[in-house]
Amino acid sequence: MDALPEIVRGVSLSEHTSLGLGGEAEAYITVREVAELKAALRYAERRGMPVLLLGGGSNLVVADGGFAGLVIALGMRGVELQREGDVALLTARAGESWDAVVEYSVGEGLAGLECLSGIPGLAGATPVQNVGAYGQEVSQRLRQVDVLDRANLERRCMTPEACEFGYRDSLFKREPERFVVLSVTFALTPGGAPSLRYAPLRDAFTDQTPSLSRVREQVLRLRRAKSMLLDPSDPNSRSAGSFFTNPIVDRTTLNEVLRRAVEAGVIESVDEMPHYALDDGRIKLAAGWLIERAGVAKGTRRGAVGVSAHHALALVHHGGGRTADLLALARDVRAKVRERFGVELLPEPVMVGFERAPL
Repeated sequence: MDALPEIVRGVSLSEHTSLGLGGEAEAYITVREVAELKAALRYAERRGMPVLLLGGGSNLVVADGGFAGLVIALGMRGVELQREGDVALLTARAGESWDAVVEYSVGEGLAGLECLSGIPGLAGATPVQNVGAYGQEVSQRLRQVDVLDRANLERRCMTPEACEFGYRDSLFKREPERFVVLSVTFALTPGGAPSLRYAPLRDAFTDQTPSLSRVREQVLRLRRAKSMLLDPSDPNSRSAGSFFTNPIVDRTTLNEVLRRAVEAGVIESVDEMPHYALDDGRIKLAAGWLIERAGVAKGTRRGAVGVSAHHALALVHHGGGRTADLLALARDVRAKVRERFGVELLPEPVMVGFERAPL
């Protein structure tokens, strides 16, 4: 039988999330090897305990009542690099800092992840959300995901097709109790050109061809300006990142949103509202734009919680608050957008410890 690491009681999950909110875990354990992970899962199964797999805690909203179960903190570390013809295969274990992985890839001159710089959390969480920013998504470069299948505690290698990726979505997100991500492998391009699909990023280099490192620096600069980097000195960075996903709508819904925007005097011409055509014919709207035009200003504060002064999509905790306060604000933001534009915003963070969906 595999040795079970020490189990700790009464750990405050607020200390393990970027929001700094949430109650205690009934039991908490850190695993650094797959054998320890299996032992922890067996322990929980024998006792009928729910399991929460904890990475960096940057995308979690934990209930004030905490989590009645076993929290398994994923501490598996390690990065490997292999060459396969004109492709470099970069494998990161689940417990590696994601930004450290991106920094390493850029330092090795490997194109494909540079625009994902500065995103908090661990490498193992990136395929769950299909993390993306500034024109890149992890699914675009993913070669395989090594997982532990909780149904039989056997390891599997999953292809990108098997992961069923979508916009901020994956099979792992839809079936959170089925798989544990152990490592991720990316196919990157040695000496490749950086991605400049995102207009504000491209505009920063209009008169030159930038290096990967310069693009990474600019991405970090853009994220810092929006308080989207974890920084203890920045009161707006205590958040879960973007609290809502950008709505994906069909053409009929887009026309209705545009009609409402013109009718409300938010815009004079339909060209003034940002929207982006997707390959499948649907349209992505800008949630932050909708929130501000629904009357929720950046910097709005309600006691201990509020809206970031730099990014309307981020709800922040200023200290001394409760998860209930944050969710009340989130519900009000959703209601204002729904009332003005007829669009339902969906939360991006994972909700933990609630008997039913809080939003």
